[in-house]
Amino acid sequence: MRIAAYATVLLALTAQSALAQATFTVEPKLIADEKAVFATVESANVVPARARIGGTVAELGVKEGDEVKQGQVVATVGDEKLVLQMKSLDAEIAGLDAQLKQAQTDLTRAEDLFAKGTIPKTRLDQAQTAFNVANNAHRAKIAQRSVIEQQLAEGKVLAPTAGRVLKVPVTTGTVILPGEPVASIAEKNFVLRLRVPERHALYMKAGDTVRVDSHELGASGAKFGTIKLVYPQIQDGRVVADANVPGLGDYFVGERVLVWVSAGKRTSITVPASFIITRFGIDYARVRQGNEVIDVPVQRGRSMPRPDMPDALEILSGLKAGDILVRP
Repeated sequence: MRIAAYATVLLALTAQSALAQATFTVEPKLIADEKAVFATVESANVVPARARIGGTVAELGVKEGDEVKQGQVVATVGDEKLVLQMKSLDAEIAGLDAQLKQAQTDLTRAEDLFAKGTIPKTRLDQAQTAFNVANNAHRAKIAQRSVIEQQLAEGKVLAPTAGRVLKVPVTTGTVILPGEPVASIAEKNFVLRLRVPERHALYMKAGDTVRVDSHELGASGAKFGTIKLVYPQIQDGRVVADANVPGLGDYFVGERVLVWVSAGKRTSITVPASFIITRFGIDYARVRQGNEVIDVPVQRGRSMPRPDMPDALEILSGLKAGDILVRP
């Protein structure tokens, strides 16, 4: 008996769910008054990879369009003067090594003779001083050589961030100065940069939803994004804002995309497009009136997809609040 009761309740719930999916109650709602504007796919930041030393570009490790990781070597800058200085310091260090060994030998001999009382304390002090001078000179040259080694290491130009290489303004053999850019890298996580007329500035704020035509991005359906930043400076009569939209890709920068943004609010009737049928060029909605269903002619507006209703369609006339639509 209990199993039968459970089955009856389950069937009733299934029937109610199917009925809810097959009908739609018309309710005027406050919606965004969308305006179409063009936006561009851009990187939030374009960072230059700069040379830390001057010299000649000995090797280029990237080209336009390559994807790089943070810290990756994008180019190598060489300076022949540094190599010559390194060789000179190596020769000086070799000479100081010999002097240091001789000073160490003299100091050891002086300590032995002083312990036997053969030489005075001044001779031992002189030997100790000579050893200290030779040791300090040796350490100074090694430190100087380390500086040259660091300069040679800084000849490797590293990518300051992960992203896509947009431009490489140099070639192998180019002479560059310290701080000169070797490559321009667009940071990952591209954004959609909108430029809308300044009269819409009052209606735009961070957190607003924007709608993107997916056909512009090679996909189907509508994509939705969120405005993350509205820039306070108006440029050429336009407000600039950045929006996060999934699926923008990470290759083309500057691609133009058609976007719908909110330019205020208005009351409208929107219904799922699946509840509207078209016969002989006239749109109809099936409306339940009592125990019967009649076809009511309606005037179709434009599609206004939103996250909770991807196939939302605006109805300009023919329906009123409270009408119950039946799916064809």
